[in-house]
Amino acid sequence: MSKQENNQQLAETEDLKHILAVLTPKDAEEILALKDELKDNWNKKQIFRTETEMRISVLNDAKHPTPASKYWQSVREQSAHFDAMMGLSFELRKNTVEKLRIEKKLNEAEDELDIMEFQIDLDQNVYGRACMEQVAHDRVREIQTWSKLKSELNDGTFDDQNVNTHQTLSLHKTLQNRVATLNASASPSEVMNALGPLQTVERLKTEDNKLLNFTEAKKTHLLGQKNS
Repeated sequence: MSKQENNQQLAETEDLKHILAVLTPKDAEEILALKDELKDNWNKKQIFRTETEMRISVLNDAKHPTPASKYWQSVREQSAHFDAMMGLSFELRKNTVEKLRIEKKLNEAEDELDIMEFQIDLDQNVYGRACMEQVAHDRVREIQTWSKLKSELNDGTFDDQNVNTHQTLSLHKTLQNRVATLNASASPSEVMNALGPLQTVERLKTEDNKLLNFTEAKKTHLLGQKNS
């Protein structure tokens, strides 16, 4: 049995003993009756988003209307999970050091109350590690899934090196979708937050889906006034 499996076993079974010790006999009996269900629940509970949620909720067509926008959102999501995984790796390393410190204190302790307290600290440390390892495992799953989605989306029709390239076209469509949802009950701020960016992108957007800078846009506007 691996170290991770040992930690999970403690989280699923041994820690139940600690819970039972602080409950009333009736409540303890209720929890004990659910032991197998709680173990199953630990193993299958959802932590991060499922692939279905990634495809439908995160990469929804209204907010990410182009393959490029979906691809670059996938890059953001994958990066965020990897950064969080890196942070979690530091916490796991600290957890190992903390466990060694607690075990040292426990071995050297002579006072009965100190021994009891250090044992509680050790139990909490082991359970905390089991939880962190579970989170780490699911982060790996989500990172892998974002990799799969990126591969599906990257069909060679857009720039996959510079996120800025696609944004004029993608944001224009996104803003059009946002404006289309406005109704009579929309607040002034909602209207401004939708119409303001849409009017701006339509003023700056060129026919080939590039973006004029403000100087170029001013010249184009003045030229249009002369020709009108």
